[in-house]
Amino acid sequence: MKKFPILVSFLLAMVTNAQVDRPHVILVMADDMGWAQTGYYGHPMLKTPNLDAMAANGLRLDRFYAGAPSCTPTRASVMTGRNNDRTGAAVVGMAINKQEKMLSSAFQQAGYATAHFGKWHLNAVETPDHPLPSDDPHNPGALGFDYWLSETNQFNLNPELSRNGRRELFTGEGSEVLVDEALKFIDDEVANGNPVFVVIWYASPHRPFEALPADAKPFTPLVDQGSADHHGELVAMDRSIGALRQGLRDLKIADNTLIWFNSDNGGLPDIDIVTPKSTYLGVHPDTTGHLRGFKKDFYEGGLRVPAVIEWPAGIEPRVSNFPSGTVDIFPTLMDVARLDPSTINNVHDGISLTKVFKSEPMRREKPMGFRASGGLMWLDNDWKLVKNNVDADFELYNVVGDPLERQDLMKQRPDVAARMGEQLAAWNASVDRSMRGSDYLEGIVLPTGRKPVTLDPLTPAEQAKVDEAVRQYQRKLQERQAE
Repeated sequence: MKKFPILVSFLLAMVTNAQVDRPHVILVMADDMGWAQTGYYGHPMLKTPNLDAMAANGLRLDRFYAGAPSCTPTRASVMTGRNNDRTGAAVVGMAINKQEKMLSSAFQQAGYATAHFGKWHLNAVETPDHPLPSDDPHNPGALGFDYWLSETNQFNLNPELSRNGRRELFTGEGSEVLVDEALKFIDDEVANGNPVFVVIWYASPHRPFEALPADAKPFTPLVDQGSADHHGELVAMDRSIGALRQGLRDLKIADNTLIWFNSDNGGLPDIDIVTPKSTYLGVHPDTTGHLRGFKKDFYEGGLRVPAVIEWPAGIEPRVSNFPSGTVDIFPTLMDVARLDPSTINNVHDGISLTKVFKSEPMRREKPMGFRASGGLMWLDNDWKLVKNNVDADFELYNVVGDPLERQDLMKQRPDVAARMGEQLAAWNASVDRSMRGSDYLEGIVLPTGRKPVTLDPLTPAEQAKVDEAVRQYQRKLQERQAE
């Protein structure tokens, strides 16, 4: 009989040790940061010493792709491991389906304390008089987060945020406010012996630009004020990443904390775009490292984004060219934190990257599909089949040999195009089935609890101006590609 208490103590110790061994996990995401906007890629003006330090101390992913070339869809891919169209969050302004199995819920079920800080944008349209009300059926608390300090969409200096539904005004730079608050949450939970899953989604450097004067000042002599503020926001964001890393060291949990940084889509254009509703002045210098296209494009500049995973206890520093993306975050973290396999939808689009933590695989066995707003892309290692918008023809590129996508190989390699086209068609059909609810227990998509976004149609004169602006934009792109 005396052996029984000893056995119980032993089993409890095993459970406790397993809990301690699991890493803390922090996802950090920039908003509209281009692939080339880091110091470690040799940006001509911008210095990012803290991201550079992360890259030097972790796994730098040089071929990492956002789930879509725009905000809401990529966020849905992070939280589900699935293409955005499967989830209901097909375009900006559409709420994610409540039936989705969320990464936050998976961590919550595994005993982690979960929290979201910053931009949310998975809850359809914002409420003008509140950053994110508690009665919103798609607030972070309704989708797996124990705690949240969030805003539906954009904020900059002195932000007003929603703390679990209660409005609160802060003084300071938005990115730094988020990290300060996240560290308070982490400190409290670690003191209580809890592992943490924390999501920090910046609103920087998205328009409208607003930077601290000291952060924008170094860029003012060489670029316009808008571009100076854009880069000033990146300076502050990088500084907040430094504060996050130092805070984890102060709490003595840095070694066993996995931080995953990336942007939500490609960079902003460096040419002016004029529409009847607004004028977008270009951001200078180039944000994508001369990759073709920008945000909203399915070319490399619209989807390839900076990404670094730092986890001293689990990753030896190195640079990887393995093709990966935001759809891989959920499957990877399932392995890292030993989450219940039933907490991810059986139909998902990502793979675990834990093997990439140790070495460079020869190839990715599961190609990557992208679909949003009429654009399509199928990425199979070196090869990329792309239809940039609903009216475009398919194009074929070898993005390793031709990263700027200057030579369309559809005619030269019809065999590759045919093989990839068949794979894309089959995947596309599966996404169609998902949109109808086939992946859910109910077999249908249940009402989201919120009306979809509706926009007033453009007048014929407004539409003509949009069409002309698009033509000018395409001409400028073609001229740049011909240089």
